[in-house]
Amino acid sequence: MIRTTVICIGLLSGLLCACSIPVTAQQPRATAKEPPTRILFVFDASNSMNAFWGQRRKWDVARELLSASLDSLYREENIELGLRVYGHGTKHVPGKQDCDDTELIVPIGSGRNLIIQQELKKLRAQGTTPIARSLLQAADDFARCEGPGRNVILLITDGIEACDEDPCAVSRALQEQGVTIRPFIIGIGLEEKYTDTFQCVGRYFDASDPEVFEDVLGIVIDQAVHNTTFQLDLLDGEGNPTVTNLPFDMVEQSTQHVAMEKVHTMNGAGVPDTLILNPAPLYDVTVHTLPPVRKEGVELTPNEHNHVPIATPTGFIDLGLDRPYSALRNVPARVMRSGDCGWSHRQDVGTVERYLAGTYDLEFATTPIVRVEGITIGDKEVVPVTIPEPGLLTLNTGTAGFGGIFEVGRGERTLVIPFSGTNPSGQYHLQPGKYMVMFRAKRAVQSDLTLTKAFDIRPAGTHHISL
Repeated sequence: MIRTTVICIGLLSGLLCACSIPVTAQQPRATAKEPPTRILFVFDASNSMNAFWGQRRKWDVARELLSASLDSLYREENIELGLRVYGHGTKHVPGKQDCDDTELIVPIGSGRNLIIQQELKKLRAQGTTPIARSLLQAADDFARCEGPGRNVILLITDGIEACDEDPCAVSRALQEQGVTIRPFIIGIGLEEKYTDTFQCVGRYFDASDPEVFEDVLGIVIDQAVHNTTFQLDLLDGEGNPTVTNLPFDMVEQSTQHVAMEKVHTMNGAGVPDTLILNPAPLYDVTVHTLPPVRKEGVELTPNEHNHVPIATPTGFIDLGLDRPYSALRNVPARVMRSGDCGWSHRQDVGTVERYLAGTYDLEFATTPIVRVEGITIGDKEVVPVTIPEPGLLTLNTGTAGFGGIFEVGRGERTLVIPFSGTNPSGQYHLQPGKYMVMFRAKRAVQSDLTLTKAFDIRPAGTHHISL
């Protein structure tokens, strides 16, 4: 599976500055080499790059600044570079587009800085802008690389897709193949109506002059080369990050790609575990409490250790049993947050489960159904919930028939077990209360032949009826 990060940039500007992490005498180098970071430059050589930007052509500025960035990357260890170009092979003719004009000029590998700089000098900007097709083929460029690694695409362009193809569809297709696209997009003087074109691919930035690019380029390359760390602080009722052992996921907001799926853990120091994540996208975080807690639009600050706090005070519902051989064991209960009809969870009697602090209603699948409302759970609190032990009815009718068992209330009868033409003889677990059985044999042809009998069920008691 190729894991690819795409950072789409308009016209790059400024030198890159990146620093390596020193290894002190107290910290010996690891014997196992870390997987490389692979950066593939996808360079726009379309005819529009010949337009002037200030006093100079975009094409000249872009080549110079890309070369300067390659100089700075000499100082970085464990970096592999490559170059793909589009628009360079076919001269632009009005009304015609060569949408196959995209080529891997320098395959990805180590020590390619000088080779890429030399190839840039040979290029001419003259063709069209097949962005979607270039991104699609760029994923194959990484497939030629051996072993694990962090894969990054830097798309350097001054325009939008010109071949009636959809970069958003390419992004989705690559994700389905296991290729992850996480882009920055920086446009040079693009009209506002075109900015939506890039929103589905990644975060869009507009830059109108080289100075803006100088700042953005340093940030983007630094993020491509170095890791950004964060910890998920799950806060208890007092605002302390003591909650743990909960599943969570982080989804890129723009693409809905799942970037991380983990179970929250405390490290050896008793603090939330440190994780590594690409800081480019905004994230929607879901902590899978019962019910889940969601935090949208989480932004990570590059090259810093980020804290992502989410309030998740939790307690427990204990559906324990008083009797070792209870008929209630494993009876399912539907747990619902009071006033919330859109969420429910099944918990079996005899278990203890964790819930977000709040007030809940429970509905037990007994006969008849038992509801317990207004159960309030506090932070770190264990709340026992019990219902009466059912009794046992043994019924013998001797033949098939119709009717049923009714719960008897004040002036009303509620059917709890229907008889539908088969022989209803057998045993029934019923909650304590007053009942009536009504039965007419299938062969009886008169309503007057209906038999009725009232009876009481006591907790854990037994009752026999023969009709």
